[in-house]
Amino acid sequence: MAALTTAGPSKSGLTPPPLQHLSLRHRLAERGLDRMIWLALPGFLFVLALFVYPAVYGIMLSFQPNDESGVFGNYVEFFTDKYLFDTIGNTFRIALPAALFNVMAAVPLALVMRGRVRGKRTINTILIVPISLGTVLVAEGLLTYLGPQGWLNRTLMAVGIIDEPLRLVHNMWGVIISLIITGFPFAFLLTLSYITGINPKMEEAASTLGAGPWQRFSKVTLPLVAPGLAITFCLTFVLAFSVFPSAVLLGNPAGDSHVLSVAASQAAFQRYDFPLATTISIITAVVELTVVALVLLWRSRMYRGSSAGKG
Repeated sequence: MAALTTAGPSKSGLTPPPLQHLSLRHRLAERGLDRMIWLALPGFLFVLALFVYPAVYGIMLSFQPNDESGVFGNYVEFFTDKYLFDTIGNTFRIALPAALFNVMAAVPLALVMRGRVRGKRTINTILIVPISLGTVLVAEGLLTYLGPQGWLNRTLMAVGIIDEPLRLVHNMWGVIISLIITGFPFAFLLTLSYITGINPKMEEAASTLGAGPWQRFSKVTLPLVAPGLAITFCLTFVLAFSVFPSAVLLGNPAGDSHVLSVAASQAAFQRYDFPLATTISIITAVVELTVVALVLLWRSRMYRGSSAGKG
């Protein structure tokens, strides 16, 4: 019993007092709970109230269909209803090209902008402006610019390039263009931070060994920045996969732009079937997490070690 109530002698040769004689603060510190831990309590409660509880409640609600179809009735309805099930493919056809384009276009621009460029701050400001505009304002501008009577179609018809207006809005192309405009600044800023974190002496060493520009990029820069690009793709893809305003304003919600978020909104506010809407939201989250997990798995297998620019 003495061994349980007293601690062994310290390095100084003095025996510490029994644990029951220590203050509460010291006893908590002995178990790794100091006062700094309590500073995280408000944040933990915030996450619990706004994220964990709604997620748990939504999962439980998805197993409570409005009809008598059983516990998995909502999931059976989603995967057997072709109109609902096709929303997964529609969302992928919109989100995947937009995310890939944003990441691939951000790399060469970030490579240029990491060096000494005249007017760098002005260029960066122009690239970041779409973030401040918002999705709705960008959509309204694209309707005016890309519509059948918009500036682009009128200009192309005036110079004789086309005979009839191009259909660039009220379909999936309008949604993709909107996602590129609003998502590219985000991808560019992340990619620029990864590329500027790479030690330039690595490329200089490759150059002294006879490597050309393409070899330096493919053998040195790209392997170092690829793990960071994987994270950028995941974040950009999640933002594009949850598209809603652009799909409604610029797309065709009843056709090729009938994405998961639109289906959830229609189930909730047109059919007033909140369990089914919650089920669609959960399926959306599962698909997103699956894609992110696959990308992160590829990232972990592609890169092992630590280096600047890893992300």
